[in-house]
Amino acid sequence: MPTIDPKRSTLVVVDFQDRLMPVIAEAETAIANARRLLEGAALVGIPVVFTEQNPKGLGRTVAGLPTAGHPVIAKQTFDSLPAPGFLPALAPAHALVVVGCEAHVCVCQTVLGLLARKRQVYVVRDAVGSRAAESKETALRRMERHGAEIVTTEMVLFEWVESAEHPKFRDVAKLVR
Repeated sequence: MPTIDPKRSTLVVVDFQDRLMPVIAEAETAIANARRLLEGAALVGIPVVFTEQNPKGLGRTVAGLPTAGHPVIAKQTFDSLPAPGFLPALAPAHALVVVGCEAHVCVCQTVLGLLARKRQVYVVRDAVGSRAAESKETALRRMERHGAEIVTTEMVLFEWVESAEHPKFRDVAKLVR
């Protein structure tokens, strides 16, 4: 798989919700990295799509990850693909950079569904979470085995700007300091 093409990628933010985050291991780190990616996406013009699993039961997306101006897809299924509006929100030729919770449930099922549809998927390991570390690691291995690229927040940010000559390079570099 090549590096992430900033002209052909979408950030998919899966289920970072109020009532779910207190039970996620290292939730603060996953949220902080997702926030960095959202800020980087805004700087370089990457589209963003959010999902919320059963928002009546699990609450809305955490306040630290602003959804304003982006599609927010409510869903009941763990896999986001059957949710009305999800697939149409994704540009057909875009690679999908996926972050969210829980890695072994909604993230994994969404990623496997996208891969089954021959989509290029990058899962950001330091911006996904599960209640248990072993569940997260098992999900990452499974997604990778089926064709997802496992990346980090910094990898994504620097692939989005491609060069130190990019006009937003300094702004993006500040996100990782």
